[in-house]
Amino acid sequence: MSTKHIPAIKYVPTICPYCGCGCGIYLVVKDAKILGIEPWEAHPINEGKVCIKGNRAHEFIDKEDRLKKPLLKERGEFREARWDEAIKIIAEKFKSYSPDEIGVLSSAKCTNEENYLMQKFARAVLKTPNVDHCARLCHASTVVGLSQTFGAGAMTNSIPDIEDSECIFIIGSNTFEQHPLIARRVMLSKAKGAKLIVADPRYTPTAKQADLHLPFYSGTDIALMNSMMQVILKKGLENKEFIESRTKDFDKLKQEVMKEEYSLVNVSRITGVAGEDIEKAAVWMAESKATTLLYSMGITQHTVGTENVMTTANLQMLTGNVGRAGTGINALRGQNNVQGACDVGALAATYPGYKRVTDKAAIKKLEEVWGTDIASGKVGLTITEMMDMLEGKMEGHLKALYIMGENPMLSDPDLKEVEGGLRKLDFLVVQDIFMTETAELANVVLPASCWAEKDGTFTNTSRRVQRVRKAVEPPGEAREDWRIICQIAGAMGYGKQFSYESAGDIFDEITKVTPQYGGMNYERLEAVEGLQWPCPTADHPGTKWLYSEKFSTDDGLGHFKPAEHKPPAEAPDSEYPLILTTGRLYFHWHTGTMTRRSKTLDSEVKAACVEINGEDAKELGIKNGQLVNVSTRRGKIKVMAKVTPDIKKGEIFMPFHFKEAAANLLTNNVLDPVAKIPEFKACAAKIAKG
Repeated sequence: MSTKHIPAIKYVPTICPYCGCGCGIYLVVKDAKILGIEPWEAHPINEGKVCIKGNRAHEFIDKEDRLKKPLLKERGEFREARWDEAIKIIAEKFKSYSPDEIGVLSSAKCTNEENYLMQKFARAVLKTPNVDHCARLCHASTVVGLSQTFGAGAMTNSIPDIEDSECIFIIGSNTFEQHPLIARRVMLSKAKGAKLIVADPRYTPTAKQADLHLPFYSGTDIALMNSMMQVILKKGLENKEFIESRTKDFDKLKQEVMKEEYSLVNVSRITGVAGEDIEKAAVWMAESKATTLLYSMGITQHTVGTENVMTTANLQMLTGNVGRAGTGINALRGQNNVQGACDVGALAATYPGYKRVTDKAAIKKLEEVWGTDIASGKVGLTITEMMDMLEGKMEGHLKALYIMGENPMLSDPDLKEVEGGLRKLDFLVVQDIFMTETAELANVVLPASCWAEKDGTFTNTSRRVQRVRKAVEPPGEAREDWRIICQIAGAMGYGKQFSYESAGDIFDEITKVTPQYGGMNYERLEAVEGLQWPCPTADHPGTKWLYSEKFSTDDGLGHFKPAEHKPPAEAPDSEYPLILTTGRLYFHWHTGTMTRRSKTLDSEVKAACVEINGEDAKELGIKNGQLVNVSTRRGKIKVMAKVTPDIKKGEIFMPFHFKEAAANLLTNNVLDPVAKIPEFKACAAKIAKG
């Protein structure tokens, strides 16, 4: 009797490619195709639970419009090209520019290894300091603000650690939609008796789980938190022992927050939150034995984003809620590897390990390891500054961009200006998995591999470095990003410096120049399902929470950094009477490049809407489901109105996933002066019937 061969099914352990939670999943593979996702029960972050995005993370991989061959634009049209032809053209063009004429954008969707190589390529091959990635648009102010107060710009605690909290304060984060498996820990903490406070102008799914909801106006975060600190000081609830032994400049903080401006009466007027609720939140946080503070882009994406972040640190230091289980400042990263991309140096101001680009010792170390001289030790252009230069808002002559896995044509503010700037480029190379809105403007498009088609590591929001494993081959002639970078470097005469055999070889080099990763290697990561940095030596177990004994500042103390309330750069007026804020939806992710190609996710929410309070809608004569025009000083879009009591009167909300109604056509390209992050979360707007 004959027997038939039944192809084996493989279960490949890897990490979800969406938010910063870093959930473990298994890719189910048969006949070199991914059939679906299975839970990873033993994974320490999600324990076998996944959200709908994670459960459908495979659906976009085999879409028919995946890029499969290099494309060259000739007379306004793309044609297919050979790899050697495309690489030769790129190398020759890049050689023709001076370092100041070229910029590089790395990607929080790519691995640590690829981000490390991209910044190395910029600095060692192109000799340009102009390298950045999308952290500039989401958590640049976290890196700057927490570095100034605590000494390092990262989430202080662990995700499982949230369960140990007795009080949780969420501000600027719709955690239940944006980071569902972190929200699970919040609910487990609540089940043990923890109090949950949520500050948000919308009555989000997160706010609906709160014991206390503070519906404040976007852009009034500092006023709210300074008032809470005034309450704590007036009632004598500050942690005097922690302040005395672990911090400095408390007197400066006290001088600011005790001003009459931050009285409950005044701040109730500024924020729109009842004074008794502000007082209740302050007392709950101060009297709790373990209070954790969670925030995301609602805090960071402001002209005062850095000061917002520092104010969260002030609040936690005032109450002594740093350095223990269930406490800390927990900045929730929006993308799967935004933490890692920062760690390995894909930033304009820092090298791997957050060494300043002006640090001569760091320059010497890199040149020794890389075997070549590198870009002059000056701070390069950020994403926002590159766009400003292209748009003529800054002096300089940026002529070429190399973009890996980023889509500024949907992700950046004031998209009309962005498009105009990108069209002025002499040469644009885009490396991606789909023909994005940005790739359509490119001179050369290179087909890359998605996360399931490569080996490497991601670093989640809580500093956990985890292995990503290759499950299938990329389609057609598409290649892994790190291999493409190495090919271009080789064609430009730097083959020796980019002669890696595997992603593991690259990671080993990362550990030589990134002290936080110094004790890691693939073997260790495999054995323990990830390690949290800092992990400086081979026998170090990793660090569950930071600052248990001292901070990472030069003097080991936490630095109070008082901030004064300032309104958003663009306040409502008679012409534009509403505040527009933006954010994500549960079923979609960022520019929608992946989720909108997922049949399951796209079927849940297929189009954008604008949320408007019922009272505002009644005054304007707008009905639920009606098409309306949403306008700001930068543009106008037509979108369906969603009339709801779940948003504060005077505010409107739009998701930013949909190119057909791109919210970032409306948002304000005005920057935090320190972190250079745009003010996505508050601008003046108006609505009229369509």
